Amino acid sequence: MKNIELFLISICDPLLCGIYEDGKLIKKIELDGKTSDALPLLFEELLKTYTIKEIYYVNGPGSYMSIKISYLFLKTFSIVNDISLQAASGFLFNNNSPIKALGKKYFFNTNDDKICIDFLKEEDIVYPFSLPETLNKNIFSDDIEPNYNLPAVN
Repeated sequence: MKNIELFLISICDPLLCGIYEDGKLIKKIELDGKTSDALPLLFEELLKTYTIKEIYYVNGPGSYMSIKISYLFLKTFSIVNDISLQAASGFLFNNNSPIKALGKKYFFNTNDDKICIDFLKEEDIVYPFSLPETLNKNIFSDDIEPNYNLPAVN
């Protein structure tokens, strides 16, 4: 079995999974549906062929439920299998463009790296998420807790 690094972007639909060998992307997987349904099936299939030695994931901002499910699943998997789990912001994988929040609102990364929630403006461009061809491990952190960025309740 090949030793791989796994990178997941589960804050979007479809869920994106990159399989990396020595930091190079060797396979892309896109899965439609709920994260809670897709993750267990994805891992069941991956473990038939690969040995996962490291996991990287996007910990927000984005869908609250997807972030929570991903965190719980991946944290548990990493503890049980004694493997590294690292996280990074979703803005690093969509050209720093707005990320869908609630209703018609989006998360924006401000110039001072703060995250705000607002409506799209006519000039705003929303880029899709993409898996990098080379996994830059330096942009990931041990701070793996979800970055929910929930708006205040009025």
